[in-house]
Amino acid sequence: MAYIGRDPQYGAFEKQALTADGSTTTFTLDYTVGSASSLLVSVAGVHQEPETAYNLGSNGTTIVFTAAPASGDTVFVIFLGAALEIATVGSGVITSRTELSAAAAADDLVLIYDTSATSLKKIQRSNLSDLLVDTTPQLGGNLDVNGNDIVSTSNAHIDIIPNGTGNVNLGTDTVQIGDNNANATLTTQGTGDLILNTNSGTNAGNITLEDGANGHIQVTTNGTGYIKFNDLAYIPQQALTSSSNAVAWDVQAKPNAYHLTTENTTFAAPTNSVEGSFISLEINYDGSHTIAFNTVFEFAASTAPTFTSTDGKTDILVFRYNGAIWQEVGRTLNLSES
Repeated sequence: MAYIGRDPQYGAFEKQALTADGSTTTFTLDYTVGSASSLLVSVAGVHQEPETAYNLGSNGTTIVFTAAPASGDTVFVIFLGAALEIATVGSGVITSRTELSAAAAADDLVLIYDTSATSLKKIQRSNLSDLLVDTTPQLGGNLDVNGNDIVSTSNAHIDIIPNGTGNVNLGTDTVQIGDNNANATLTTQGTGDLILNTNSGTNAGNITLEDGANGHIQVTTNGTGYIKFNDLAYIPQQALTSSSNAVAWDVQAKPNAYHLTTENTTFAAPTNSVEGSFISLEINYDGSHTIAFNTVFEFAASTAPTFTSTDGKTDILVFRYNGAIWQEVGRTLNLSES
């Protein structure tokens, strides 16, 4: 039978027979084709309409029938054309090109694969996200510094600010702060207290540095916990001086005090007293000076002791404040200074 139509320009058309079983709808093609119209398909002698009776699948490597051809039907495919396979660009084609000597211009074009359109497209560099111009860049995954540091320039701070009630979690066993061999400061931004605890504050004691003028430092244990000192608990000794035969004593600033006598003197009522607190006083006699105390100091049997008042001797006293008076809780008199 003669062929009616345009003569094939490049060889003969290829034919492929398919074996129908009444259930299979997808068959692998011998050749990859670019569209359903590139196939002439016959089922039981009936020509099939492309994209209605069948479509292509797997990027043109399979034919998918809308309905499975009946078992025993004669099914064949004539390939009117095949997909053109284009060779990939070799690396040498790119590496041998002249490189840009500066940053790409905003209107320079870049090839990109558009997954929505499943095709290559060109895009201006200005339309690509750039950390330098993107004011709200977002990561698509973890940031791996690969052994490098996160640094700033021009003495700028590095701020890590979570949103809302989010926290900054440092997943490490040790946190180091401060420059090498320099003093380090851990502080709050603004007027909040600084609180140190464990287990996010659950079943934990805490150390609280209160903000504000005259703020306290609180050390609080949890439950029946206690404060344990594995080494010497040391309160530095501070000097009290006499002026105009009187000694002023700020017990908040100098709870462990000593006084080297220079004249006959009287210890005035202490300032900044706190109920339940203890103070101690060492009196070193540098001459035969007399000592007296304000009536806010309460001695055993409501009677002040006879102080040593002898050059080269020392008296030591301890008091506790009950909210109204400083009650004597201990005394040791007439000690040698050496």
